Amino acid sequence: MLSENARLILRHRYLRRDAQGDVIETPEEMFSRVARFVAGAERRYQKGWGAERAEQTFFEVLADLDFLPNSPTLMNAGTRLRQLAACFLLPVPDSIRGIFGAVSEMARIHQSGGGTGFVFSELRPEGDRVQSTGGVASGPVSFMRVFDQATEVVKQGGRRRGANMGVLRVDHPDIHLFIRAKEDPAAFNNFNLSVAVTERFMKAVQRDREFPLIHPRTGREVGRERAAELFDLICRAAWHSGDPGLLFIDEVNRRNPTPALGEMAGTNPCGELPLYPYESCNLGSINLARMVRRGRVDYARLAQSIAVGVRFLDNVIDLNRYPLPKIRRITLSNRKIGLGVMGFAEMLIQLGIPYDSEAAVRLSTRLMRRFTEAARAASAELARERGRFPNFSGSVYAKRGSPPLRNATVTTVAPTGTISLLAGTSSGIEPLFAVSFVRRILDGSRLTEINPFFEEMIRRRGLHGDDVQAALAGCGSIQGMRGIPAEMQELFKTAMDISPEAHLRIQAAFQRHTDNAVSKTVNLPREAAPEDVRRIYLRAHALKCKGITIYRYGSRANQVLSFLKGRPGAGIPVGEEFDGSCRECGT
Repeated sequence: MLSENARLILRHRYLRRDAQGDVIETPEEMFSRVARFVAGAERRYQKGWGAERAEQTFFEVLADLDFLPNSPTLMNAGTRLRQLAACFLLPVPDSIRGIFGAVSEMARIHQSGGGTGFVFSELRPEGDRVQSTGGVASGPVSFMRVFDQATEVVKQGGRRRGANMGVLRVDHPDIHLFIRAKEDPAAFNNFNLSVAVTERFMKAVQRDREFPLIHPRTGREVGRERAAELFDLICRAAWHSGDPGLLFIDEVNRRNPTPALGEMAGTNPCGELPLYPYESCNLGSINLARMVRRGRVDYARLAQSIAVGVRFLDNVIDLNRYPLPKIRRITLSNRKIGLGVMGFAEMLIQLGIPYDSEAAVRLSTRLMRRFTEAARAASAELARERGRFPNFSGSVYAKRGSPPLRNATVTTVAPTGTISLLAGTSSGIEPLFAVSFVRRILDGSRLTEINPFFEEMIRRRGLHGDDVQAALAGCGSIQGMRGIPAEMQELFKTAMDISPEAHLRIQAAFQRHTDNAVSKTVNLPREAAPEDVRRIYLRAHALKCKGITIYRYGSRANQVLSFLKGRPGAGIPVGEEFDGSCRECGT
């Protein structure tokens, strides 16, 4: 089942090594190690599957690549480290002790393989008077450099780059400095940035009104900005470097399942998990490419895989070795899990549905609705076996009279960077990046990939001649390629063949029935303008997305996915270089 590329990545990053650094397990033994360890949580409960049944079931879904958990679980389950969660949110208090305490906590999490989100909105602005010393404050952006540099020197378990999300509210007095923080290509390479925008701000943008800036310590207004000008600055910065994205923080809190605990203000590094301070979450994804039978979605198999995935992730919560006691307490109180999907683009290909079609939007809505229903049913079953999550009584579920749940959230849509490579499928709900492309991984190795469904289809149609193969060698898109039937060109549209509106409609359709949030990038060609970014950001707000990220091809000198050749009209140069780090999650 595993491709040669997947086996190479496993050897490089996941498989256990001895004291001399030599690999001492096979991929099959890795799946067995993970299944056995995670199944051990069943011994804690009188009801349920039992450890033996769980181990066998978990091993089967892992080895068949129907389901894979986040990378820390694959790396650390059954080892001395035993830190299994991917996502954490750390508060940054407005004091030197609090700030550098957060740096220390971040280092411990990164060393164990996790990624961290930060909200810098509590920090007083640059130049503000510090009463205790008589000096002046450095401001959030200055202190962010400390976090960035610390990430640079503390590699995640030696096998993953540090990944951070920095969030600042749009009404913070230093918002200009934050928006422009990544103008320098060498700055903040270990951070994704998002501006937390409010409904009040978005209305001011649309009405071309002024917007107040609020001092975070006093709560007083300290200035006013034309909202539309500030919004344009955000859009120009995102056009330039891909950052910042937007976090629609009021939409996040409108759909917060535990409002009694207060408002959420930030997310994990890729934006798909709004979290409370010190909260963590573990992720896993169902491989949708394997959920198609005879040209139809196999909903029965999908429901079975979802039930296994929910049980697996709930077991991880019990077995995880948390980096800090505070993280353990709130995580066990809410028991959030994030079960999501990968291989959506390849599911569409098997169903004969173009990504940018009305049929794809309808399928997205129906699929994720049934996905979340099945995940909640599985969580309710676990609640009957093991008890509900401790904060259930103050949740929206209790107010609705819903059956008790084991987990405050069950679904999310993560980018699935490396695990989709292991599964040999497309990432998350993204369209195909290209029909053929080159990927460079950690050690600089280049992996050439051609979509297997495309290969199979041209073989069936007798189109596997030298001309097609030569055209595919490094050319990302097949649009306008002679010898390729029109229906195949429609089916195999790539990320930059698809309009921004089509990208957004798929994201919004999945978000409608996802507990947490959706990590999705709207890809733009090199020649896109800042005004295109503005339209995308406004449309994402109108569609009630929880966040939005764009990426204009070539706007960073280093990018993880690249074409070998340009194609007519694409504005993509030949031989563009890229490093091995995902711009969203650092893997």
